[in-house]
Amino acid sequence: MAKGKGTVFYCQNCGYESSKWMGQCPGCKEWNTMVEEKAPVKSGGASQSTRRREGALPTSLTAVDIQEEERMSTHMAELDRVLGGGIVPGSLTLVGGDPGIGKSTLLLQVCRHMAADGRKVLYISGEESLKQIKIRANRIGSFSDNLLLLCETSLETVEQTIRSQMPAITIIDSIQTMYHEEISSAPGSVSQVRESTNVLLQLAKGLNVSVFIVGHVTKEGTVAGPRVLEHMVDTVLYFEGDRHASYRILRGVKNRFGSTNEIGVFEMKEEGLVEVKNASEFMLSGKPEGASGSVVSCSMEGTRPILLEIQALVCRSNFGIPRRQATGMDFNRLNLLMAVLEKRLGLQMSDCDAYVNLAGGMRIIEPAIDLGVSMAVVSSFKNRVIDDKTIAFGEIGLSGEVRGVSMALQRVSEAAKLGFTTCILPAVNLSQIRQKEGIKLIGVKSVRDAIDLI
Repeated sequence: MAKGKGTVFYCQNCGYESSKWMGQCPGCKEWNTMVEEKAPVKSGGASQSTRRREGALPTSLTAVDIQEEERMSTHMAELDRVLGGGIVPGSLTLVGGDPGIGKSTLLLQVCRHMAADGRKVLYISGEESLKQIKIRANRIGSFSDNLLLLCETSLETVEQTIRSQMPAITIIDSIQTMYHEEISSAPGSVSQVRESTNVLLQLAKGLNVSVFIVGHVTKEGTVAGPRVLEHMVDTVLYFEGDRHASYRILRGVKNRFGSTNEIGVFEMKEEGLVEVKNASEFMLSGKPEGASGSVVSCSMEGTRPILLEIQALVCRSNFGIPRRQATGMDFNRLNLLMAVLEKRLGLQMSDCDAYVNLAGGMRIIEPAIDLGVSMAVVSSFKNRVIDDKTIAFGEIGLSGEVRGVSMALQRVSEAAKLGFTTCILPAVNLSQIRQKEGIKLIGVKSVRDAIDLI
């Protein structure tokens, strides 16, 4: 069907532009992501980005003078950890997460702390009224006069307000509600989101204002709109966790000013989000004692070791095809580990249902928990209880060998701090760690060596 000349097709995933609809995007190879929008009206003269600027000359790398910028502390240690030490002036940060997970609450708490430090903070909301924000703020605590509120969705008005007020920090809640009058498409479309983010990026860099933008997520868990949005910003933070549970995990997936994959753990309470100082102890709370199929393992999230309980339930299947289910880990990884146990240890589990759960709601992709998963599966299959003060970590190969993992010393130190007395780890890592007082280190070369211990 022929389309008018005033429309173009954009990919919602990567922002690829086409004059006609295509089932598969040539840019990101995703299917059914092309949406039709009106083409933006271009001015007759040369745009500002294409006009030659006076003095725009290349500079030698050795002549560039760099100075360590002073970061602004949010007075929330978990958030500062994820940001890499605090808020960098002039940075653009994207915060994504499911509805009701606590994005607006977290940023409102940041506004409260920064305003208390004497910094001017501008909170711009396109979804809530002033009274709604006030009601939510009353639950958090008292605020100073340095926090300014604005309910506006016009990007031109937002830009004028930021230039006139010159705040240290600006919050945009959310980017999908902002619209530019020169673009005819609806708010939240690919064109509007891309243009709004570009304007905010120029404001952040040009005025040295730190900008936080809230982004809605799709059912796949990624920020709605073009994927180019994540490439434009300096930092991308994702809020994870079940909104019906009390815990929240803030994960940094991109950070130009710090390390990635750092996480911060929060607990949602009546007065807002409260930091969880000891994440390992929080994840292990409620662990059953003397139960088979329960093993504690350790995963590294950035530079932080987190201990978590791995639960497994293996029972005879009443169906022709046994059922396998993995919660918190890769389903295919569970099938692989069970195949290794059947082949290398001779365990007949092909007629058994197997369920594995990482207690606490964490999602772990690190292979260091392979040894813990395997021991939990065998413990449930044999109905053998593993000592509650034992922790195991290590990567398992297809030959049944236990491979070394990174940052083994930090994992052992975290286990010793929480009172564990025995640590089963790869033999390769054992030679790199001195015996620590209060915890017994057992190195294993294969999964059979580890299973023989139970």
